[in-house]
Amino acid sequence: MPRLGIAKEFLADYAGLQKPVRRAVDAAIEKFTQHTHAGLHLEKLTNPKDPRIRTIRINQFWRGVVLAPEKGEEYLLLTVLPHNDAYAYATSRLFTVNLALGVLEVRNQTALEEITPALHQAAQDNKPLLFSGVKDAELIRLGIDSQVLPLVRLLTTETHLEALAGLLPTPQYDALAGLAAGLSPEEVWEEVSQYLPGGQPPAQVDPEDIGTAVTRTPDRFVMVSGPQELAQILSHPFDTWRTFLHPAQREIAYRTSYVGPAMVTGGAGTGKTVTALHRAVFLAQRAVAPVPAGHSPVLLTTFTRYLAEALERQLPLLTEDPETLARVHVLNVDRLAYQVVSDAHGRRPTVVDPKVLRGLWEQAAATLDGAFSPIFLEREWEQVILAQSLSEPGEYVAARRAGRGTPLQPAQKLAVWEAIRQVTDRLRHLNQHTHLQLATKAARILTERATAPYQHVVVDEGQDLHPAQWRLLRAAARPAPDDLFIVADPHQRIYDNQVSLASLGINVRGRTRRLKINYRTTHEILDWSVRLLAGVAPDGLDDRPDNLRGYRSPMHGQRPVVSTCQDRDTEWWELVERVNSWLDAGVEPTAIGVAARSVQLAHQARSALTAAGIPAGSVSSSDTGGVRVGTMHGMKGLEFRCVAAVGVDDGVVPANRAVTSPDTDPVAHQHDVLRERCLFFVACTRARDSLYVSHVGTPSPFLPS
Repeated sequence: MPRLGIAKEFLADYAGLQKPVRRAVDAAIEKFTQHTHAGLHLEKLTNPKDPRIRTIRINQFWRGVVLAPEKGEEYLLLTVLPHNDAYAYATSRLFTVNLALGVLEVRNQTALEEITPALHQAAQDNKPLLFSGVKDAELIRLGIDSQVLPLVRLLTTETHLEALAGLLPTPQYDALAGLAAGLSPEEVWEEVSQYLPGGQPPAQVDPEDIGTAVTRTPDRFVMVSGPQELAQILSHPFDTWRTFLHPAQREIAYRTSYVGPAMVTGGAGTGKTVTALHRAVFLAQRAVAPVPAGHSPVLLTTFTRYLAEALERQLPLLTEDPETLARVHVLNVDRLAYQVVSDAHGRRPTVVDPKVLRGLWEQAAATLDGAFSPIFLEREWEQVILAQSLSEPGEYVAARRAGRGTPLQPAQKLAVWEAIRQVTDRLRHLNQHTHLQLATKAARILTERATAPYQHVVVDEGQDLHPAQWRLLRAAARPAPDDLFIVADPHQRIYDNQVSLASLGINVRGRTRRLKINYRTTHEILDWSVRLLAGVAPDGLDDRPDNLRGYRSPMHGQRPVVSTCQDRDTEWWELVERVNSWLDAGVEPTAIGVAARSVQLAHQARSALTAAGIPAGSVSSSDTGGVRVGTMHGMKGLEFRCVAAVGVDDGVVPANRAVTSPDTDPVAHQHDVLRERCLFFVACTRARDSLYVSHVGTPSPFLPS
């Protein structure tokens, strides 16, 4: 019985096809599910690099490219392209099974043959060769095959190697890139073995068994079990593309058990969120112990309401089982605190309006005759007093203030404590609370109870949570195997919170894994975006500086475009032109994101698009059918095929109001600038295929030269 596999990269391309073409693709694919693939007229090609490649007619102008193995009945739909492009793709590609890893690989064999004479000439003119210090046996052990090995021996510089990106099979290119970067063969093997489910090579590899190789390559291909699964995949193609798991991610998400809290770190686009989603579903599916009425075994939580809503929308893409979905409670951490306090006190607490709170801090600062600013007092309260759960002035005098910059003498601390006390007393009098105060109260309530409301807590975007919120999550599930599963990236920290999990009783030592391969963003966008963080090494949640060593993307595409505009009207006109070009290329409107630093600029960009007849909605709206527009903060946790970052001017990025003056507090100034860099980095790395950046006048100092 024939089975159809679909290439992961095709899913995103399918989403961009025009509706008539998409319907024709659906009809062609349906014949596989009806076991009538013979009626598809699998056409052989003249002199293809891979004799197993076939094409199928979609309509008069479009062709599908299929890999039809010589034995077995696993057919792979690789891509659908216009007639000439389809034949160019089909005749140039060669599919092989990696003898070291057992995975299915693809290479552009025609392009490799065309580039070989130039590499021969370069090898004669330049010495030494790039890999002269690596033996053939070591290269073969790392998966370099007999066809690629002679080419490797011609390389003289890393530039020549980079020219092969996109032509060589991804696992082989990654192995060579690791060696060129100075990694030892053992370190490189640790990297390339991530392509394997379980991280272990197969005992035997049959180079002709395409079906088995496909099962070892779940990050690139999915086998469709039947019409129902096919319909589900094609109804949400871009979302399905996003929910695929690389073997390294799958091993983490579906591990039988962790003996305690576990953490996954990694750069933007490495699949941390999708790993967390799969982990939540896995824990929900096997949850059997009873839990208190009204609660679910699994809490899936994150920092903001918008992120929680995005997680809740993605869960049904992983499972349609209503019982499993009912076992996962999706709630952002502020809402969790609010509910716990509401249930305990029998009434809803009131959250203070930010404008009212700002006025209270201004009044408190005025009592100190300008010695300390309102923002200094607020941050001291949040980052020292609430972070360390200090309740007495003596505790504050003795407390460490790591990262706060301005040193304080005991007398100054007592004066600061008194000013802060005025604010908290006023809040108490008004019967109003901040979110962090509610988190502190909720943690105390849950700690005093005999049982916790959840068995498992899965945390996304953990780097942005405050210690008070971590205490709440620690109390939400009692210490036990699989109690806390955390994903985080310090390079995406866009709020002020600095956390040491160990100090909060959350020990992840020995249970931390790092993801290094970006599957969302192309190499070109990633390389440009990483330069925004040049020299940055933020502290991780495990008390160690974090870095992006080994962070890379196997995908290639267009370089980011930076546009300098004379005025804001010109910038909006160019934005409209850019978005229209994406739409004309077949990109779904909802797969386009526009990010600005301020609400005002985001509103202007949205108005410009709608005035030009382009439907546009907010990034926070789940039902918009148009381009998604919002602030850079609002882009957090989202993914798009194309992103436009607008208003990236000096004085806007970084925002002057968000950065402490270096004269007031040089350490706080450095922290603020780092936070703004991370925010811009987050916005840029939301893009998968295209990144467009525009500014008026002097550009942001963050932009790479």
